[in-house]
This record gives sequence, structure tokens and C-alpha cells, in this order.
Amino acid sequence: MSSLLPAAPRFRLSKPEWLDSPKVLRTEVLAGLVVALALIPEAISFSIIAGVDPAIGLFASFTMAVVISVVGGRKAMISAATGAVALVIAPLNQEHGLGYLIAAVILAGVFQVLLGAVGVAKLMRFVPRSVMVGFVNALAVLIFMAQVPEMRDVPWAVYPLLAGGLALMVFFPKVTKVIPAPLVSIVVLTVITVAAGIAVPTVGDKGELPSSLPAPGLPDVPFTLDTLTTIAPYALAMALVGLMESLMTAKLVDDITDTRSNKTRESIGQGVANIVTGFFGGMGGCAMIGQTMINVRVSGARTRLSTFLAGSFLMVLCVVFGPVVSDIPMAALVAVMVMVSVATFDWHSISPRTLKRMPLGETIVMVTTVVVVVATHNLAIGVVVGTVAAMIIFARRVAHLANVSGVVDPDGKQVVYSVTGELFFASSNDLVHQFDYKGDPDDVVIDLSGTHIWDASSVAALDAIETKYAQRGKKVTIVGLNEPSADMHQRLAGQLTGGH
Repeated sequence: MSSLLPAAPRFRLSKPEWLDSPKVLRTEVLAGLVVALALIPEAISFSIIAGVDPAIGLFASFTMAVVISVVGGRKAMISAATGAVALVIAPLNQEHGLGYLIAAVILAGVFQVLLGAVGVAKLMRFVPRSVMVGFVNALAVLIFMAQVPEMRDVPWAVYPLLAGGLALMVFFPKVTKVIPAPLVSIVVLTVITVAAGIAVPTVGDKGELPSSLPAPGLPDVPFTLDTLTTIAPYALAMALVGLMESLMTAKLVDDITDTRSNKTRESIGQGVANIVTGFFGGMGGCAMIGQTMINVRVSGARTRLSTFLAGSFLMVLCVVFGPVVSDIPMAALVAVMVMVSVATFDWHSISPRTLKRMPLGETIVMVTTVVVVVATHNLAIGVVVGTVAAMIIFARRVAHLANVSGVVDPDGKQVVYSVTGELFFASSNDLVHQFDYKGDPDDVVIDLSGTHIWDASSVAALDAIETKYAQRGKKVTIVGLNEPSADMHQRLAGQLTGGH
């Protein structure tokens, strides 16, 4: 018996590309180092949002990145502690404590594995291009907005450092691309501030870095039904938000790298990574879009090695080189993220030439997605609202494409109506009003060879047409149905109202 569930993703072992190419190896190693440096202040900030110790966020970023590099379905994508997940689970931590938060992370991972197994990734096909463009642009805006607090009420020296970091990232690639410009910018600005003794905010000001590796353990909660009902809503919300952001990010990386990823494997992999993260005391996470853009677009990474090293370097930097990392000026990392936001934004989408050619509905959907994401600071909500808006606009557009034209036989005894277009809930509402029930002859033929019946609303509309003619003693014959339409019509005709 064939199963309705999709086939389990295949985990194939193949020789890594970086083993054969020193150039690829160098790119992956340096990219992983840059991402690790950028992850530290972000993870600490998200820990603060969730109301937990900074080490909890850093542990989550370490385990998420390392695990997803092995089990994930999208090469070079970075998963770590994220703001979206922090916002979802923060209330649970405030009300019930860290043990419940950790338990929710593990349960969220289980939900993600189950959702991935039943094929939730296939829903990505319903996300229109205009929503994807809005998602990317909103992402760029959010990345920039997240840097604004680091540029307000700070010593004046931050601004020349920020400008210098941006200049290095713009002009250094013209000299050589062997070393990633963001890494050069971070090193140079750190050396300048330390050597000159310039007092500016540093990574160390964000919070204390962990001095040891995380140890596995069970969450400190009673294993009761009460606990399950408490954490389940938060776990489900985290699972859905995490999958949404991860799958959208995977699709974005697919487009940038012109390669395909295994979305089902990625969905299951996110769940596995969160389960492992929970057992190691982390706050959970999902794909981290800003850091993924640093890895893929800015640093040019393309393999799983960069993701693995990003997590590994993160712990090495915290545990072994904590004092050095603490001295990195925040201005250097802000400059990197500002550069990422500029590179991420789809400037072509807002050019006057593009806006002039693009259908108004597409532009409305794109702008709606951006506005909702920026207003809620939640990419998942923006994608859902944008997709619903796109569906409504599409339905309104095609609702008027069902046309009816009637031809009366020369002898006046029969009329043949030809219906063209698509028949579904929106278009079929107007169908009933396009026939001359009173003036038509007794023999009415409705030719549906130029259309397709998509839903019960269309069958109900055809029933209503037949009823109106029958009330006047006239006979209706429906012809030209294709096989799926005929099957639906046969099953539902006369069964949709109590009057039949």
C-alpha cells in the first residue's frame, strides 16, 4: 500500500568540495570565522530578549550551527539563536523559569521533525515572488534597524570607526578577495581601538562570555501532563516561526547560489538541532538570515564546512579567546551588518522603471509584506499576511475571467452557452447572473469544454442555474467537462443544498 506521506529524505555521503580545493577551504574557514564573530553580540542580545543568561544564547548558537551543518538540507546556511524565537519563548521564561523554556525548545524540535516528515516544506510553493521580494527587503530593513541603537548615545569615536569599517569593506575587495573584507575590517578596527586606547562600546559590554563548554542534561521540570500543556503552545509557535524563517532563508540562499536545497531535510534538521540544543541547555533557534547573508553573499561560502566552523569558532572564541573577543568594538560589527543590509536589499525592486512595469497588485503585496514585517518585527507574520494578500488579489483578478457567451440555433429551439475561464468560489458567484432564464428557449446546452471546475462553489452555481431553468420548465444539458471536473460534478451535483 502506498503511503500518503512523502518519502524520507536521503542522507547521501559525498566527498566535500573543500577537500579538493585549497581555495574553497580557505574561503569556508575565513567565512566561518567572520560569522562566528558576528554571532557573539547577536546571541547575547537575543539572550537578553528571552530573559536568560548570555551563555544560554551562545550555547544555542554553537549547537544549532554544528548540528544543522550535518543534518540540514541547505548548505552554507547558518542556524543559531534568533530574535524571532526569543520573542516567542520569552513570556514562558518570565512566567515559569528556564527549565520550562528548555523543555519547550525540545518539544518544538519534536514538532518540527513531525511537521517536516508530513511535508510542511511543500507549502513553500504557495509563497509568491512578490512576497519573497518583500521578505528580503524587510529583512534588510530589520537588519539595519537592529544596528541603530548601537549608533545612538555613543562616544563620538564610534562614528569615524563605523565609517572606516564601511570604507574598508567597500574598497578592500578591489585590492584582493583572498581575505574576506569584513574580517579585515573587524581586525583593523580592533587593533586601532586597543592600540590607541579609544573608549568605545565593545563586545564585552554586551555580557560575560562563557568559560566552558555546555554539558548535556534534562530540563529541570516535573514530567507531568500539566507541564506538557503549559509548554505545548509556546513550543508549537516556536516550531512554526522557526520553520517559516528557515525555509524562507533556504529559498533565498537557493536563489543567490543558483542551487537547490532539500527543504524536507532542512525542516527535520531544524527539529533535530533544536532537540540537541535543548538537551545542552540552549534557548533554541532557527536559520539566522543576517549571518547567512554574511556567510553566503559577503564571504562567498558554499559548503557545510563554513556552518560547522561558525559554531565551532564561536565556542573557541568565547572559551579560549574570550578576553580578546571582548575587546572587539561594536562599531566593527555594526559596520558589517550595515553592509549586509545594503547588499541584501533588492534595490531593483523599487527602481522607477521596475515599479512602472510591475502589475500594481504585485507591488502592493511586496509593500504589504515589508510594512507588516517591520511593524511586527516578525518575518513569519509578514510572510503569512503577504501570501494571503497575494491570494486575495489573485482571486479578484481571475474572478472576472469566467466568460459566458450564448448562441441561439437558427430555428430558435436551442441555445448553446460556452463558458471559458476558471470556475472557483470567486468566479462562480457571477456565473449565475450571466444567463437569460426568461428569454431562452426550452433546450439549454452549457458547454464547459473551455473551463475547469475547481471547487464545490462552482458545482453549487451550476446547480442553481439548472434550478432556475427548471422552475421555468426548461431543460439544461451540461457538456464538455474534462475528467476531473466531470468527476467532481458527478459526486456533488444535487447534494449541496437541502432543496435537492
